[in-house]
Amino acid sequence: MDGTLVDTEPYWMAAETDLVHSYGGTWTMDDAVQLVGSGLWHSARVLQAHGVTLSEDEIIALMTDRVLDRITEEVPWRAGSRELLQELNELGIQCGLVTMSVRRMALGVVDSLGFEGFAAVIAGDDVTHSKPHPEPYELGAAALGVNVADCVALEDSAPGIASAVAAGAVVIGVPLHVPVPEDSSFDTWHTVEGRTADHLFEVFRARRSA
Repeated sequence: MDGTLVDTEPYWMAAETDLVHSYGGTWTMDDAVQLVGSGLWHSARVLQAHGVTLSEDEIIALMTDRVLDRITEEVPWRAGSRELLQELNELGIQCGLVTMSVRRMALGVVDSLGFEGFAAVIAGDDVTHSKPHPEPYELGAAALGVNVADCVALEDSAPGIASAVAAGAVVIGVPLHVPVPEDSSFDTWHTVEGRTADHLFEVFRARRSA
């Protein structure tokens, strides 16, 4: 979701910076980049190491509130994301959202779509192991009632890509704020703008025929 469907990473980075600074700590762009795609409980522990004295759950709740406030003002859709999602829905292809944001955050974004975009939502508070563990995508496929090997996952971060690859999905990396080293285990698009369901089918067929 964050970085693939919506470009909320700047919102998260600003919230992290404000929180650490409010406790007298330092937080750099390099620090923020290291958290892109990570589970929120891991991120909370990193913020604690930078001087934030709140509990993990308190940090997550506060950060989520701040990002949701920004989303209420403006949902920063990533170019082409809603259009591709809507086309898939019109074709009757089930879509699932697999995010390490908490459920109330995920549902806030989903409710802003303007159409029923997702048949299932797996959020950070639904899993025991966050990305890069395969569990989030395994649960996502199970929630859709399909084999994960029949799924295509779109991800913007290294932890997300690793999670989807380990689960066994066909994976397309669509990096945004953080470069993702190209690897033979997944395809890379620079944007989903202008991409259609046919492009997804092409990637899937090529991967499965190989």
